[in-house]
Amino acid sequence: MITDEQAAVRVRHLSVLRGDYLALDSISFDLLPGTHTAIIGPNGAGKSTLIKAILGLIPKTSGQVLIFGCTSKKLNKLRQGIGYIPQKFPFHGSFPLTVAEFVGLAVPKQGWLLCSSRAKRRAVQQALERVNLRHLAKQKIGTLSGGEFKRVLLAYCLVTPRRLLVLDEALAGVDQTGEAEFAALLALLKEELGWTILEVSHDLDSVKRCCDNVFCLNRKLLAEGCPHVTLTQKNLQQVYGGTHEPTRLVESF
Repeated sequence: MITDEQAAVRVRHLSVLRGDYLALDSISFDLLPGTHTAIIGPNGAGKSTLIKAILGLIPKTSGQVLIFGCTSKKLNKLRQGIGYIPQKFPFHGSFPLTVAEFVGLAVPKQGWLLCSSRAKRRAVQQALERVNLRHLAKQKIGTLSGGEFKRVLLAYCLVTPRRLLVLDEALAGVDQTGEAEFAALLALLKEELGWTILEVSHDLDSVKRCCDNVFCLNRKLLAEGCPHVTLTQKNLQQVYGGTHEPTRLVESF
């Protein structure tokens, strides 16, 4: 039996109303530390709502969320240890920050003073090296490709120690090469740093290759477990609807 303290994320009977619409209906699950879990389901299934409710970005209607044993009311103490990469991060193409300057925004304050310039530069350089982007340190972020910018966001998450990384369709709009590079980096960092990863994904092939667990969501949690066991024809038709061929779900969704 997993205790509250042993679970990286514990969700119990979580329901969320968006207006009069029940977006999430009594969701319960545990995430074990150091695991990579994907949430799959059709558009409107409540995937992003679940992510945002867990992080306290939107209010829950009922239920409980614990992150490393802390409720959302006490989450500020842990927030520095949580990385979040959203589906969209809008900014104008003329945004003046360089890649290094942007990543440097993640360097934490020490008391009332920023850490030394040398330590800050070292932290930024190390983070960019880990995502293979040090050569772009002086480039304006508005000039990056979609895949490069998502790796910059990953570097931002690397500047300070993280325990949980949450991704909400982070690779939407990224080409296949960018997806493959990002997935390889995630797998490496998970092993090296012991991250717990929770992501929303539409790519079932990637889920099968990269994830330890998968949650099949359509307002309710309909199935969960190891991808190779859980992503059956029966479960996929239940989640996405019987009108879609499971073999085409990767293309359709």
